[in-house]
Amino acid sequence: MRIENEIKLGFKDVMIRPKRSTLKSRSEVSLQREFKFKHSNHLWKGIPIIAANMDTVGTFEMATVLAEHQLITAIHKHYSIENWRNFLADKPDSFYNYIAVSTGTSKQDAEKLKEITDSFPKIKFICIDVANGYSEHFVDFVKYARDNFNDKIIMAGNVVTGEMVEELLIAGADIVKVGIGPGSVCTTRIKTGVGYPQLSAIIECADAAHGLSGQIISDGGCKIPGDIAKAFGGGADFVMLGGMLAGHTESGGEIVTRNGEKFKAFYGMSSETAMKKHAGGVADYRASEGKTVEIPYRGDVVYTVQDMLGGLRSTCTYVGAARLKELTKRTTFIRVQEQHNEIFS
Repeated sequence: MRIENEIKLGFKDVMIRPKRSTLKSRSEVSLQREFKFKHSNHLWKGIPIIAANMDTVGTFEMATVLAEHQLITAIHKHYSIENWRNFLADKPDSFYNYIAVSTGTSKQDAEKLKEITDSFPKIKFICIDVANGYSEHFVDFVKYARDNFNDKIIMAGNVVTGEMVEELLIAGADIVKVGIGPGSVCTTRIKTGVGYPQLSAIIECADAAHGLSGQIISDGGCKIPGDIAKAFGGGADFVMLGGMLAGHTESGGEIVTRNGEKFKAFYGMSSETAMKKHAGGVADYRASEGKTVEIPYRGDVVYTVQDMLGGLRSTCTYVGAARLKELTKRTTFIRVQEQHNEIFS
C-alpha cells in the first residue's frame, strides 16, 4: 500500500483565469481542429466533441444531427447489421467523418465489428470501449484491432494514468479515452472505490499521449458547457459527452409523461437496466456499476449543441484564443472553493 499526497482536481475545483484578448467577437473563434493520427493515415477535420456510445446517447438520430455541425457520434454497439444498412443507405461520403462504430472485446464483438467494417469500408473510426482498460486482454484486443483494421482510426479506453495511455498507444490506439467514474450515471467510484478526478487525469494523460504523437478523449464528468472548456483547457484533444446529450428528441428511449411533464430515461451501460436490456440481467459474479435516472425532456438536440458551442467560443474570447487548438496554451487554472452563485438554481 502507498499514498500519493498530491491533491488531484476535478472540474469543480478550478476556474479559468481571463486574459487580454485581441478578439472582437465570438464569431472570430474557430472551433475546428485538424488531426493526423499516430497509426492510421487519415487526416480528420471537425469540432472534436463526441456523443458517447451509450444506447441513450449514441443513436443514429443523434449522429444525423451532430454530423451537420461536424461533431462525432460514437454509435452504440447494440444496433444490428440491418439497422446499419438502413441507416447508411443514403448518407454522403462526408458523413463517415463523423461516426464511429463501437465494440467490446469479446469474440462476438470482434466478429460483428468485422461484418460492419466490411459492409461499410468508408467508416473511419472504431471505438473500443470497456469499463476497465487496465487488463491484458484489453491491450491484446487493441493490438488485434490494429493488425486487422489497420486503416481505421482507433479510439480505446478507459484509463486514467499516463503509463497506461502510453501502453495503449504503443499497442495500436490512435486516441485513448480517459475517465473512470466521473460520469453522471456511473457508480464505479461508489461500488469499487476506484477512480481519478477528471481534470488531473486529463492533464497527466494528455502529457503522456502528446509525447508519443497520440491524442486523448476526456470521457465523462462534464455537467455544464464550462466543463467542456476546462477539459480542452487541460489538454484534451476530444471531449466525449453522455448526460449533456441525453434526454433529447434524438436520444434513445421513449418519452414518458408524469403529471403532465415529459421525461426520458438515461442510464449507465454497466447499470442493471442496460444489462437486463442487452445481456438478460446482471451476471452473478458482478455488481451493477451504473444507475438509471429520468431526465426532463429537453427537445431537439440542436439547441443544446448551439449553447455548448457558443459557450466554448466565449471561453476562447475570454483568454484570447482565436482557435480551439490555442485554448490549452492560453489556459491558467485557478483553484477555487466556489464556482457560481446558486441562489436561484
